[in-house]
Amino acid sequence: MSARAGGCPADGAAEGVADVVARTRRFVRDVVLPAEPPAGTALDAAERRALQQRARDAGVFAPHVPVRLGGLGLPLGAWSAVFQEAGYSPVGPAALNCMAPDEGNMLLLEQIATAGQQERFLAPLAAGEARSCFAMTEPHPGAGSDPAALATTARRVDGGWVIDGEKRFISGAEEADFAIVMARTPELGDDAATLFLVPTDAPGVQVGHRIRTLERAITGGHPHVSYAGCFVGDDDVLGTPGDGFRHAQVRLGPARLTHCMRWLGLARRAHDTALDRVRHRELFGSSLADLGIAQGLLADSEIDLASSAAVVDRAAAALESGDVRAGTQASSIAKVHCSEAVGRVVDRAVQLCGGDGVTLELPLAAFLDEVRPFRVYDGSSETHRWAIARRAVARRRREVEAGERVLDRAEGRR
Repeated sequence: MSARAGGCPADGAAEGVADVVARTRRFVRDVVLPAEPPAGTALDAAERRALQQRARDAGVFAPHVPVRLGGLGLPLGAWSAVFQEAGYSPVGPAALNCMAPDEGNMLLLEQIATAGQQERFLAPLAAGEARSCFAMTEPHPGAGSDPAALATTARRVDGGWVIDGEKRFISGAEEADFAIVMARTPELGDDAATLFLVPTDAPGVQVGHRIRTLERAITGGHPHVSYAGCFVGDDDVLGTPGDGFRHAQVRLGPARLTHCMRWLGLARRAHDTALDRVRHRELFGSSLADLGIAQGLLADSEIDLASSAAVVDRAAAALESGDVRAGTQASSIAKVHCSEAVGRVVDRAVQLCGGDGVTLELPLAAFLDEVRPFRVYDGSSETHRWAIARRAVARRRREVEAGERVLDRAEGRR
């Protein structure tokens, strides 16, 4: 797997990226922050469209999207600084059209969709004229942290496929125009799965019970979606039939990182809020900033923010290198570290702001609700730790076996 190598302003020159970062920073602070809905509430569709138009006017819209589709064409390695600036507001990524699940779906469609599919699905999505969702997660015992438990099926019929199954926790589905649906296709092999492009108003599709969750930044809910005898034509198979699990990795690795980037931006805002508070608050005859216990909390947050940014950059480089093993391992490490670090940073900011921190007079309590689910979404921390350890053991086994082969050859030459 490799990320798009596309160009950014000045053909990927550092000064071009720095300019996008600076413009995004100004846009979020000057335009988005004043337009934020009250803490703990979602941005409605009309407000999102208005902010997206202002982002276009400011030249910061769709930083990750190819230039040919109206974006800025930044490569993956340049996304972090921009996405962090967007994430300084919970609604900043929506304004820039780089919010989940649409952002990950754009990358997947760019990588594996046909020209016709890109025209029908990717172009309006990249332009902010359509919304999407990724329908993989299912009610227990179906696919969740373990995609191999996939229960939804698709069977081949004349001219296409018929999908049957129940999905749940499908983020954005209530506002989505289409879904990328993963279904098992057993006639292609016991472990074969296929991706399908399915309009949400297609016959047999039912958006059902809305699951109430802590966070509000991902608009469109997290509902159940059922597929009952839903016909999908051959033209709407995404990628190669039977290769759905492999294709999904194109999306999942970078999507973990972009979640890290966005929430890291929100954690920076929480930390800035705490820094402003301690500079102006006096306690026991001293500035709060001069008290050692407060300094310890601030220092730990500085460490969490710096280390998170570093592991994200390392993972982005690994994904761009095309080394699948290295990219997968690095993105899992980044996801676990960042999902836990941003929670710590926001929690410390709440503590440093005292009583105000646990009210909605400041947005910090709402920020806690936004970042807490990330330790579960896109694979729980425990699932990733299990996978990280297994990969490490397998890597060491390969290293030892390679060393033994070298020694055997050397012994054979004596």
